[in-house]
Amino acid sequence: MGTVIGLTMPVDSPAEGQPGFDELGAATAVVECLFRDLDETFSLYRPDSEASKLARGDLKLPQASAQMRERYAEAHEWRLRTEGAFTPERPDGVLDLSGIVKGHAIREAGTSLLALGRRDWCLNAGGDVLVSGSPHPERTQPWKAGVVGPADRRRRTLITGYPLGGNSRHAAIATSGSAERGEHIWRVGNGGEFVQVTVAAADIVTADVLATAIVAGGTRMLNRAAVGWDVAVMAIRADGSMLATPGFQPS
Repeated sequence: MGTVIGLTMPVDSPAEGQPGFDELGAATAVVECLFRDLDETFSLYRPDSEASKLARGDLKLPQASAQMRERYAEAHEWRLRTEGAFTPERPDGVLDLSGIVKGHAIREAGTSLLALGRRDWCLNAGGDVLVSGSPHPERTQPWKAGVVGPADRRRRTLITGYPLGGNSRHAAIATSGSAERGEHIWRVGNGGEFVQVTVAAADIVTADVLATAIVAGGTRMLNRAAVGWDVAVMAIRADGSMLATPGFQPS
């Protein structure tokens, strides 16, 4: 998926005893395999992928695999819930599920880690983070995710932090914008006022989709997200000014 995946597990995790290198290696292998398989299906950078065949018209959606149709149905549901701020198609009509696939991959990887008996971990995929448990399980202390500002990506200076897992109600955080990958989000309505949006939520797909939808839809979508979902939001304008719900505090 063109991104770096990081998995962190505390050495004092109580699940099935203390994790050694073999256990960490097994967990890492499961995550790598899952991301690789999804990339082979959904990547538009692979000419032989199912997504590329759909984009070229070599394959029609009704004949696509069950997982492709399931992700399209999920993306379409989010289009309805965000009133079109999030969409599974490009402006030219080409199906592009990249806006939901990474979140889905992180979600599935988290499910796999729990199935392995791992209860305390932090999974970071290109800055989108899902956690379980705590870095210090005996204290139920939350993990802390840092957010880098869009104007200082090279120095990676943190502008805020947010607690995840442990005794926090949110387990996921995602950031969307143009700082890392340039303009790749299709703006709608008053969209274009935010260069970066970070959303914390109970699940990674909600965080990822709403971050993208707010970049695309602007303040109207930000207000809709803050009222309609149990989320925390921080949005940054091009001039550096910020809008944030109370959960985010400047560092």
